[in-house]
Amino acid sequence: ITCCICPFLLIFSSLLSECGRLTTNTRIIGGLDAYLGMWPWQASLHQNGFAFCGGSLISHQWVLTAAHCVTWYDLFVTEVQLGTVELDAVSPHRVNLRLAQIICHPAYDSETFNNDICLLRLSKPVKFTKYIQPICLASETSDIHDGKKAWVTGFATGSSSNKLKEVDVPIIGRKRCRCYYKQTASITDNMICAGYFDGRKDSCQGDSGGPLMIKKGRKWVQAGIVSMGEGCALPLSPGVYTRVSQYETWIKDMFVRLQTQPLIKEPAVMALKASDTCQVSLGDCQAVLSF
Repeated sequence: ITCCICPFLLIFSSLLSECGRLTTNTRIIGGLDAYLGMWPWQASLHQNGFAFCGGSLISHQWVLTAAHCVTWYDLFVTEVQLGTVELDAVSPHRVNLRLAQIICHPAYDSETFNNDICLLRLSKPVKFTKYIQPICLASETSDIHDGKKAWVTGFATGSSSNKLKEVDVPIIGRKRCRCYYKQTASITDNMICAGYFDGRKDSCQGDSGGPLMIKKGRKWVQAGIVSMGEGCALPLSPGVYTRVSQYETWIKDMFVRLQTQPLIKEPAVMALKASDTCQVSLGDCQAVLSF
């Protein structure tokens, strides 16, 4: 892999002009419990008191999650929990809201997990606080290179702890990811992979629907949605995420159609010099699997 400076991520903050900002001074510590106020866009989906998936707040009234999380759940008894880093903990910052609408991508395939994305409309707009904020979404012109440091968060509902976990994982190029999964899954252009060669850290069951994030300047941008993988933190089995940038047009169309709030012009593109282009050489599949 050749080190280089890749194009800056575009953020389609068509949902809100101020997104992806942390309003507390909490420090990120990989693989440990998250502090209150860190990852204020993290959502937890509940049904009958049981947390079953994650999500991310992207506006006052919308949460982004994975389609496989909500396909079989009843809209009218599903709740979204925001503003907390510990499930069901008594907190003045926690907000629980019912859902008013579930909109999944029409081309979602439950067998291949392609187009594994859903929009959840909250029953009423949520008020932003230090502990509840929206995240920015990567745009169609985003360029996230192999090896880029990313973060994933989730409550891992099968674990003994009810606390929100955070972990750093490097982005894995599509070519290399396809090598890892060539026998078991089809990695499409609508997916993005992240994880370690030796499986040290990963998202896991219960994290599904949550965000895969990268930092651009002072803003956090959601690059992926926790979708699928082989086990948890297994060698040669990186996490597979829905590539958010592929769905900019679809998400914008849904917002315009439902007229929930006005669209805001996204930031201007920073011009790049010829020397700033990214050159990545991953080698063939055999070489990748042997190192």
